[in-house]
Amino acid sequence: MSSTSEATGEPVSGGILDVSISAEPGCLDGHGISATQQQFLGRLVYDNVVTLDENGDIAPYLAESWDISEDGKTYTFHLKQGVTFSDGSPWNAEVLGQNLEHMRDPATKSPLAAAYIAPYVDGKVIDEFTFEAHLDYPYTPFLYALAQSWLGMNSGKAIAESPETLCQKPIGTGPFTVADYRPGQSISYSKREGYDWAPEWLEGDGEAYLDGVEVTLVSEPVIRHQSLVSGQYDLTENLAPQNAAAVQADPDFTYENLPRIGSPYVLSFNLNRAPFDDLAVRQAFAAAVDTEAVTESLGFGTYTPIDSFLSRESKYYDPTVEGVLTHDPERANKLLDDAGWSARDNEGFRTKDGKRLTIEVPTVESSTPSPLLVQLQGEARKVGFDLRIIQLPQAQLTELRYAGDFDALAGVWHTNTTDVLFIRYHSSEITGERIGQNSSYVNDPALDDLLLTARESDDGPEAEEAYSKAQHRLLEIVPGLPLYENPSQFAYANTVQDVDVDTSHPVPVLTYAWKAE
Repeated sequence: MSSTSEATGEPVSGGILDVSISAEPGCLDGHGISATQQQFLGRLVYDNVVTLDENGDIAPYLAESWDISEDGKTYTFHLKQGVTFSDGSPWNAEVLGQNLEHMRDPATKSPLAAAYIAPYVDGKVIDEFTFEAHLDYPYTPFLYALAQSWLGMNSGKAIAESPETLCQKPIGTGPFTVADYRPGQSISYSKREGYDWAPEWLEGDGEAYLDGVEVTLVSEPVIRHQSLVSGQYDLTENLAPQNAAAVQADPDFTYENLPRIGSPYVLSFNLNRAPFDDLAVRQAFAAAVDTEAVTESLGFGTYTPIDSFLSRESKYYDPTVEGVLTHDPERANKLLDDAGWSARDNEGFRTKDGKRLTIEVPTVESSTPSPLLVQLQGEARKVGFDLRIIQLPQAQLTELRYAGDFDALAGVWHTNTTDVLFIRYHSSEITGERIGQNSSYVNDPALDDLLLTARESDDGPEAEEAYSKAQHRLLEIVPGLPLYENPSQFAYANTVQDVDVDTSHPVPVLTYAWKAE
């Protein structure tokens, strides 16, 4: 590709794009992490079996086509030929099988990819470029899962010979390669020579225009904003909402605030232990918090409050769920009184049998406590909850999370399919032999049946009905407090051209981005 002048408006080859990110995943092997940043970072290194096109429909990528058996349990993938990994090894049917096994290998400790392919039983190599995947039951979200950034394809050679190196230096077929990774600091990416198999929706051919991408961890929101507008960075993947108005008003920058499909931001209750094993206490906490006020304070007008457990952007979202979980302090007080938490101690917190109504919420340690948890702490105190914020190192927080040793957790779960409800609330997703994402420890047979029916149903009326009933059932169980939609907020200088947006994850895709001189 040759450089052309800016005056023509045609892409110019060359240059390094400088990017700031708010956090880095600690591991770059998508199969072994669930970090939000992988949505963006993964697209630099990895390609997927399939993709979602500009309309959100399943489209070819490393598989040119596929057939699904009548019973929905066998997927036959016909793979693209001539694709290679950056270590020179080939992409073929055997490698697809290796990747599926790597995702569910206990040694990978997958918190996400393994759950998404849980119905996968085994596979069969039909010929060099034809792979047959066998599922335990019909699983309609299968292709959507395979389109997600965390399920990108790793080198089969690396999986077989040195899987432990993939965290530090992942080997994909994507448009860039990892040149240098300094955990907690930066990641340097270089253009992949010979790349020529981008999906059609990107509307580009051949190698990337950029010579590379330099990603730097800048955890402080104010510094990310200042360094963007000063020109130190060309793009920031997580613009703080308090800076949105200023960037929007600046003609030299583009600002995006895009809702993600999946679960909104939720304070998840641990139903497995007191006090949230009591439905009345869960209902009381939900009624105590003015989520609209919390959302406005945190999001500076850029967040959208929500009172259900599924993003409004998700397929089969049922608007009739709205208005059930409302701010009602009077109801919250009555629920707690009736549940036996009627006494108060000398600090005004509710007590029962001499024990205070305490909720411990662990979060990652930082110089200042989580603004969200501070807000929730103040709201809950008004009706007598003692919400305690426990700051811990990330490793210890993860350990507590998977051991179920917490009262509540603030978090979000993005995925490109409504099957997020299965991942978050089906009893099989409680951590056991495999890491699961049912952090509320919901174990409800009626909900399980609905979620399995929805998962097995073809897109259409049956799935819609099951998902609708599941959304309403969650409002009866109250496994947490929904707060606001999960936004993807990023900004970049207008000297950066042709930044695409992924449909699976509304994040910037830089495959054919370029810098105007």
